[in-house]
Amino acid sequence: MIARPCRSALFMPASNARAIEKARTLDCDVVILDLEDSVAPDLKAAARDQAIVAAAAGGFGDRALFVRVNALDTPWGANDCRAVADAGFEAVVLPKVSIPADLEAARMLLGTVPLWAMIETCAGMLDLPAIAASARATGLVGLLAGTNDLAKEMCCTPGPERTPLLGHLAMIVTAARAAGIAALDGVCNVIEDGAVLAAECAQGAAFGFDGKSLIHPAQIAAANRAYGPTAAAISWADRIIAAFALPENMGKGAIRVEGEMVELLHLEQAQRIATLAGSIRRS
Repeated sequence: MIARPCRSALFMPASNARAIEKARTLDCDVVILDLEDSVAPDLKAAARDQAIVAAAAGGFGDRALFVRVNALDTPWGANDCRAVADAGFEAVVLPKVSIPADLEAARMLLGTVPLWAMIETCAGMLDLPAIAASARATGLVGLLAGTNDLAKEMCCTPGPERTPLLGHLAMIVTAARAAGIAALDGVCNVIEDGAVLAAECAQGAAFGFDGKSLIHPAQIAAANRAYGPTAAAISWADRIIAAFALPENMGKGAIRVEGEMVELLHLEQAQRIATLAGSIRRS
């Protein structure tokens, strides 16, 4: 998994210079300059150039800077990959990943830049175990649920509870964890209804996602709250870590903490929470 937090990953159209400038000031963990869905066909080449200029200029602070290229089966995908390979992006988001060969083809064009795969096709869901298993060979570091495109392909109506997609979301997290990589939930299309957004963020966090992809700056605060550890969780983690560090507990697989039995798996959870909390404080 990536070392830094990815609670909030904001897509910003690379064709919009004002949006890129604003991204440098926002409280998101990840900025994803988009060359795909949010960019009209006649602006694709200009958006690519503008994204590369923005990466070279820097100024994004502690925010991770990703770029989403166009799919390789489009007229722009291969040129996107070649152009951004050495542009200084922390990762490249590849849409429409349906089989491991899609990642292998991108890797040939990108060199060593880490990859995130968008899982947004029915074929991608069916081949998800193989896609995740290719992580080491392809430089895949994360899976991103493309819920809008997936719902379109499935001809389903997710609704506020996203019921038709829940099994798919669980599988994306499961595949990511099996491969030791990160997982981001899909976007929420509702911008002005805070309750809908908060509920969707809470749902994704409950499923185990590391964060959520976003389409508007107004969504950042809700994602940061939902995917960041609470004060209670941090306190619990600190107590567990401290208890296992006591001399009398060294080497034990299970101990009692405040009347409850905790095991090494709880220690691993506590260490993950403490690491995330520390990373957020430093960012």
